[in-house]
Amino acid sequence: MKLDEAFRNHREKIVDRWVDYTLSTYESSSFFKKEKDKFANPVGGNIREALNVLFGLLARNADPKEFVAPLEQVMRIRSIQEFAASVAVGPIHAVKHITREILEKDKERRHLVQELYDFEFAVDLAVLAAFDLYMQCRERLYQVRIQEIKTGSYILTDSRCPSSLPKNNLQEPLLAHPHVS
Repeated sequence: MKLDEAFRNHREKIVDRWVDYTLSTYESSSFFKKEKDKFANPVGGNIREALNVLFGLLARNADPKEFVAPLEQVMRIRSIQEFAASVAVGPIHAVKHITREILEKDKERRHLVQELYDFEFAVDLAVLAAFDLYMQCRERLYQVRIQEIKTGSYILTDSRCPSSLPKNNLQEPLLAHPHVS
């Protein structure tokens, strides 16, 4: 039996445990784990989708450039949380241990654990890419915050709603405006 066949046979179990581990890092992890609807639970849904795609790429030893899209999907979410970089990126690394553990429990595929070198190296490359993406997302977030402070647009979110201003101005008589006759 070959490693690619083992990945196909255990893919769902590996990805489910990987997603569970990743979502357990959130304070509201029980909701994120239970709710499967991507619209009711965008965090859980996006992480589930991205890790599933990423596992497929890792399992087939894809070009590391292909890791960017699913990693970015995860890192964009995790970068706006209050995670340290190591906590944000850490779950990407966990798939190595999860895969190894699941294969070791399978008597027919236990011998394949020694063949995980390429897979684990690909995971290491994904972790490095995830760290870079996390830092880029954090940098963008800080740039947006700095721009809000420079332009004063943060005042709009911290003050009265601008849509209430026209209601207040309606109290003036219409004839007071020169263009209304």
